[in-house]
Amino acid sequence: MTFELEASLISRNFEMSIKLSDGETLAILGPNGAGKSTLLGVISGLLRPDSGSAQIGGRQLFDLDGGNHQWNAPHLRGTALLAQEALLFPHLNVLDNVAFGPRSKGTAKAAARETARLWLTEVDALHLESRKPAELSGGQAQRVAVARALATEPELLLLDEPMSALDIHAAPLLRRVLKRVLDGRNAIIVTHDVLDAYMLADRVIVVENGRISEEGPTRQVLERPRSHFAAGLAGLNLVSGIISEQGITTPDGRLFAGHHDPEWSPALGQAGVAAFPPSAVSVFLGEVHGSPRNSFPVTVSDLEPHGDQIRVRAGGPGAGKRGTLSADITPAASADLGLAPGVDVRFVVKSALVSIYPA
Repeated sequence: MTFELEASLISRNFEMSIKLSDGETLAILGPNGAGKSTLLGVISGLLRPDSGSAQIGGRQLFDLDGGNHQWNAPHLRGTALLAQEALLFPHLNVLDNVAFGPRSKGTAKAAARETARLWLTEVDALHLESRKPAELSGGQAQRVAVARALATEPELLLLDEPMSALDIHAAPLLRRVLKRVLDGRNAIIVTHDVLDAYMLADRVIVVENGRISEEGPTRQVLERPRSHFAAGLAGLNLVSGIISEQGITTPDGRLFAGHHDPEWSPALGQAGVAAFPPSAVSVFLGEVHGSPRNSFPVTVSDLEPHGDQIRVRAGGPGAGKRGTLSADITPAASADLGLAPGVDVRFVVKSALVSIYPA
């Protein structure tokens, strides 16, 4: 089912036009105050733009441009909004929280609970059905919130930074759940995390100052960013290749070692990606002792301040499809190594910090 929106909200300096193809997941990236949450508010009906229109599958959500203004209330739009916090009803157990949506549409209690159990199973939370929200961890509550949103069978699912309130252990599990349940479903996800976009979205839009500054297929935007914000996000190193037992085999035959997340169950021989932060990369002059698994020659192309670190960008045989990899080192280390554009060094990446995912 397709989705189209064109809207303007003068008080927030917001003007945007977006389209979703049938079954497409769109990631919205951008700095704080760029207009990402405003976009979700306009789509869901929580904010009324000054002008514009929106439709899902040809069905009008609002039209403020013609003589007869049309405005559908949030509960009549066929959308579901999942916020940063789970916002579960504290007096209801998990099962009845998820069954609330179908019940509000007139579904009988038994049928609504059956629907709730189906979606709780989808998000690996059926065993929590009798618990109250106060008895759930943050990750458990957010998975239940996903089930509650999907139990209403929305035509468009809106997610506002669903991983931001979760710890480092809960976020990967929710990401796996979302990858499974979003498959073939229209969804828009607002996120600050490039890994969310890479793993969940078919297409990416970068929003800055209430306008779209960049858009395109996820890989294109993240691997060859044009906007300043996307370029900053692209600090996450991504190396594409074919999944092997030990990690990723790059197109030039180089093994890039890493650890597989068993929950993804990546198949050997399928396309995959090795993802790791610049902090996982060490920089050396000359050969490295100890035979580290991920060691390769590169040539420094750029150095720039990055907080209290220096971000070293370099290219070479091991730099992957994007052509460059990044390492974060201290200013003292940079000075000791005598780094400058054109200097040949070796990058060593700790395999324990490299995550292997299916592409």
